[in-house]
Amino acid sequence: MPALIADCVEQAAWRYVDFFTANIRNPHTRRAYARACARFFAWCEDRGLTLAAIRPFDVAAFVEDRQQTHSAPGVKQQLAAVRMLFDWLITGQIVPFNPASAVRGPKHVVKTGKTPVLDAVEWRKLVDGIPTKTVRDLRDRALIATPTYSFARIAAALTMEVDDLWPKGAGGEIRLHEKGGKHHVMPCHHALAEALRTFIEAAGIAEDKKGFLFRTSPGDNATVLTEEPVMQADAWRMIRRRAVAAGIFAPIGNLTFRATGITAYLDNAVRSNTRSPWLHARARARRNSTTEVRLAGN
Repeated sequence: MPALIADCVEQAAWRYVDFFTANIRNPHTRRAYARACARFFAWCEDRGLTLAAIRPFDVAAFVEDRQQTHSAPGVKQQLAAVRMLFDWLITGQIVPFNPASAVRGPKHVVKTGKTPVLDAVEWRKLVDGIPTKTVRDLRDRALIATPTYSFARIAAALTMEVDDLWPKGAGGEIRLHEKGGKHHVMPCHHALAEALRTFIEAAGIAEDKKGFLFRTSPGDNATVLTEEPVMQADAWRMIRRRAVAAGIFAPIGNLTFRATGITAYLDNAVRSNTRSPWLHARARARRNSTTEVRLAGN
């Protein structure tokens, strides 16, 4: 807890804790906002400010200072966190007004996306470059295939459970764990269903219905899985390692495969002039929320 908050009355400290525990449910938002608020109050402490002494001028000066070292979206997120926190402190009768409410963040207009997108040849090169000798290899192949074929966010894929795949038709259906605790059921492409079933069978986790689907493997032992889920940072490191091994040196990451799947689906739908209205609407909506840029070679 920032010293600036801890030095206030006890009610202020509890209100600060409640903001992150009771008010923000998404763990990723909680982590990002906690980091942003900690930076803001550390900045205020360095300038001898107290909680009651913070004015819009101070928040604006903080924004200007952060712009020297951070991108516009990052600064806007930090300002949003500070603004929301002060709103929470107002309703708790800790401060009389919100010094961040009148402060405008930096202007940011997206003209060209920044998410690298693999074409079909590059994607196949990456997947085929992953061997099938160990359960870790099969896990990585299945994990890369999941956002590619389902357009899922990496967080939705990593929180899947073993029983979130079941047979239906040619491939099956999968259940994605979306934001806000919502579950989304959608058709599963036969290639994805095959990759998932091959991994589940090799891992021997078919009976652990409520266990996490994508699990970590301990240390250098690629033949054993733990019960702990793969985290986003783990997935990113895996993707970077697999990409380099396949000779792909573009800065691909967790978002790449979602964007790759959406782009491939829309391109194929245009060429063939046949498409599922439901899947097409889903792809269009997700593409609008995912900036992208095609790779020009490796």
